[in-house]
Amino acid sequence: MNLLSSEFFKNNRKKIFAELPEKSAAIVISADELPRNGDQSYPYKQNPNLFYLTGIEQEKTILLLNPSHPEKTKQEILFIRNASKTEQIWEGHKLTKEQASEISGIQNIKFYDDFFSMWGDLLFYCENIYLSVNENTKYQRFYDDADFRFIKKLQYQFPLHNYKRLSPLIIKNRLVKSKEEIELIKKAISITNDAFHRVLKFLKPGKTEYEIEAEITHEFIRQQAKNHAYQPIIASGEDNCILHYVKNDKICNAGDLVLLDFGAEYQYYAADLSRTIPVSGKFEKFQAKVYNAVLTVQNEAKKLMKPKMTINKWNIEVGKIMEEQLLSLGLLTKQDIKLQSPENPAYKKFYMHGTGHFMGLDVHDVGTNDTPWQVGMILTNEPGIYIPDKGFGIRIENDILITEKGNTDLTKDVPVEINDIEKLMNQ
Repeated sequence: MNLLSSEFFKNNRKKIFAELPEKSAAIVISADELPRNGDQSYPYKQNPNLFYLTGIEQEKTILLLNPSHPEKTKQEILFIRNASKTEQIWEGHKLTKEQASEISGIQNIKFYDDFFSMWGDLLFYCENIYLSVNENTKYQRFYDDADFRFIKKLQYQFPLHNYKRLSPLIIKNRLVKSKEEIELIKKAISITNDAFHRVLKFLKPGKTEYEIEAEITHEFIRQQAKNHAYQPIIASGEDNCILHYVKNDKICNAGDLVLLDFGAEYQYYAADLSRTIPVSGKFEKFQAKVYNAVLTVQNEAKKLMKPKMTINKWNIEVGKIMEEQLLSLGLLTKQDIKLQSPENPAYKKFYMHGTGHFMGLDVHDVGTNDTPWQVGMILTNEPGIYIPDKGFGIRIENDILITEKGNTDLTKDVPVEINDIEKLMNQ
């Protein structure tokens, strides 16, 4: 059940309409269904741009925004799947035209195949066609996905149109979260917090990483979070130091730490949380010292989170804070600092990733490291220290909303102080 109103999606489309130049149309299509084997697909995940503009979670969907068309009814059309009775017997109910209109707020609903019989008339009046593709800076295309195939099909049929990038128009709107979006992210965080409390009560020596993952998944499903927002990291022992460890198959041993990096996806919106906790319910002395150093860096990093900052500028400042903490821990020496280069600062030996990223409909959401922060943007704050020689690493991650006065920590209710974590684990 979609909790966002049709007005939310209408407003999002109005913003795109206002950005489109004269004689321009925009088209956004649904994501592929990905086959898992001969007769099954992986759980379906909608193209976030299409969801943002329509609320439709169903495959074989096309949105056309065409303000240049002289007929008003053809300026905004949603094309949906026309499933046969046999397909519905096997796959279940598919949206009717009335239901699609109620969700999206679009009046003119057609069936998917109608787009290709109508496209000559629909696109004759425009010169520019704006199309959406995955423009996450880390994304690499390894196969001809739905967007790519659709673009090639359009270019073959309409070779003399000008093709433009829609992503820049959508990105700047998706980056700034509405009140409705912030509430959904808060709910995702609340569910994630409940799952973390469940793990604190559950963990003890001899439990496995996959049992911890199962506890988290149980809480997510119990509270109607559709999915994990990303593949969860449940890393114990020396695997704390593997940044994207996802095997989650080992036994958790006494004296070790477990690094948890997980988040619920609720109504397509993500939470992103990291905590590092002791298997035995109590941090060892040096573990606690490192943990408090990471927490100090996070708290200082949060003070810098305000409008007009960028991720690149923030990383430079946080690097200086991290350097101080690593010196105090004895992990770096003044000689290390003296010999470092700007391209390879000494702290990178123990802290090799950035301090945060945008989040929203995607856990690593749209936006670049040079995008100036604005009120309404949400970013993670996730410093860490990783010491393979000591057999452990620590990461602490919170989700931060940029406000006029600076920021609000949306994860402030999730236990993070050592005393609070140990107390909950030993109740």
